[in-house]
Amino acid sequence: MEKKSKIYVAGHRGLVGSAIVNNLTSKGYTNLIFKTHAELDLTNQQEVEKFFAKENPEYVILAAAKVGGIVANNSYRADFIYENLMIQSNVIHQSYLSGVKKLLFLGSTCIYPKNAPQPIKEDSLLTSELEYTNEPYAIAKIAGIKMCESYNLQYGTNFIAVMPTNLYGPNDNFDLEKSHVLPALIRKIHLGRCLEDDNWQAIQSDLNKNPIQGVDGSASKKAILEILSKYGIEKSQIEIWGSGKPRREFLWSEDMADACVFLLEKRDFKDTFDVNQLEIKNTHINIGTGIDISIRELAEQIKYCVGYKGGFNFNTLKPDGTMKKLTDVGKLHQLGWKHSVSLDKGVKKIYCWYLAS
Repeated sequence: MEKKSKIYVAGHRGLVGSAIVNNLTSKGYTNLIFKTHAELDLTNQQEVEKFFAKENPEYVILAAAKVGGIVANNSYRADFIYENLMIQSNVIHQSYLSGVKKLLFLGSTCIYPKNAPQPIKEDSLLTSELEYTNEPYAIAKIAGIKMCESYNLQYGTNFIAVMPTNLYGPNDNFDLEKSHVLPALIRKIHLGRCLEDDNWQAIQSDLNKNPIQGVDGSASKKAILEILSKYGIEKSQIEIWGSGKPRREFLWSEDMADACVFLLEKRDFKDTFDVNQLEIKNTHINIGTGIDISIRELAEQIKYCVGYKGGFNFNTLKPDGTMKKLTDVGKLHQLGWKHSVSLDKGVKKIYCWYLAS
């Protein structure tokens, strides 16, 4: 991949895409193509076809996707399966037709079976039942992984699929209804600290940047306290769904981006499987740290970072989800890449970013 190679990054504004763009830019890549959703609807086959015919990118990074936390995945099931299937199908197929040299597709480790043996190896995919709450999203993403693999085997393309673990970092989603667990905890504990300090200026500023169900900083103190309480944010305690016992793995988004660019620069589809395999499958690559932490331990770590003095109320009436999800990153290590940012350092970095954003 040359520094002047034409690279299309789909989803450049999101957590994943923005981190990859920053990594490419820092390494001297100068010919990057971006399109907002308003400029290019990736679910529209005709628009995608016209875009590829006009731009003719040499490399494609498919980071665009409809994503969300447990509540969003479970509530908007049709949206998650339809939009992701359409985005993937259009971009992958047009990449093939346009003769793209290499494509990188972003999946997610949350699409592995809910009872997969731990740590999860790549060959655990499609071995048992999926997690119900994100089943539509998982099915769509699995289809994308299998599209890449199938196009490589039938058409000789060079499409690589990766499976990042739980990500966090700049440009994350802090919407309390739709965010993942780590950014949600960051924001909830931050607001709890503001209540402790009676810092209404900080609370109003936070809500102006990201209103909660239409409640922004201009609302009355009563309305603000009511909406915060609805989401379990109190001066004396923060409510967290579940028992706090499930264990999860977290990866700094800029580490993920570095792994993706490393694979684009130095590895090909042929490096993702054993040439002696009779059946070539599960060629995707896990991207993670190989280290997990309980939700309770994570909350305590964020509490220490933020300086919140209140307690936690673990609401066991809410679902825990899978009790343990940890990736086996042996394949990635063998390919030559390891993470560099520890979770404690990453939590400090994302909280500083959140305060400054």
